[in-house]
Amino acid sequence: MTVSADIPRLAVVVPVRNEEGNVAALVSEIETACAALAPFEIIYVDDGSTDRTPTVLRELSASRPHLRHVRHIESCGQSAAVRTGVRMARAPIVVTLDGDGQNDPAYIPQMVAALEAGGPGAGMTQGQRVGRKDTGFKKFQSRTANAVRGAVLKDGTRDTGCGLKAVRRDVYLALPYFDALHRFMPALVKREGYEVVLVDVIDRPRLTGVSNYGFFDRLWVGMQDLIGVAWLIRRRRRVPSVQEIR
Repeated sequence: MTVSADIPRLAVVVPVRNEEGNVAALVSEIETACAALAPFEIIYVDDGSTDRTPTVLRELSASRPHLRHVRHIESCGQSAAVRTGVRMARAPIVVTLDGDGQNDPAYIPQMVAALEAGGPGAGMTQGQRVGRKDTGFKKFQSRTANAVRGAVLKDGTRDTGCGLKAVRRDVYLALPYFDALHRFMPALVKREGYEVVLVDVIDRPRLTGVSNYGFFDRLWVGMQDLIGVAWLIRRRRRVPSVQEIR
């Protein structure tokens, strides 16, 4: 891939809310993981934090030109934060990961390599967690939600809740936006005619703090959303193959 000196090869988008204790360590890990992928940019989207998260990001970005900090004045949810980051990104490939440290940035090069190896027909790489570090109740919720989603959408992905994803920016921006979009991305990317590459990633405990997105934001998919996505998939009968005639 040829990237101009002014355009990063990769953007890493991190949605956060009240993660002051996790920001600095995770930024450092992302920088280490992406060193071989330079030039890159890191875009933190602060989703209405009420702790010192904005202050920490401001201090870190002062000495890091590749670190960008944008902020939602009020919390709009994880999907909205991811979308803000992707829209702000300048790179053609965007990696997303959760801001609590459970997604290991060391997998970023593998995620990007898998997407690029798939050629233009691959729209995204979806991480699939193994060795989950959540509580038994959270694991039960996630397994149940994934089982229901997989049975209805048949997207061939066992864990769409994993925040570690690599996606072509233009593909993401072509997806219909709604709250909880990040839970349905493999099915919707396939709807657009692209392949989804799956990569197993090892989960780890969050670095510090507690979960900041609620039950419905993180752990469960509303039936209305699931029905709506199924409807969208059924309505997209054919993806046009376009040729420019000169």
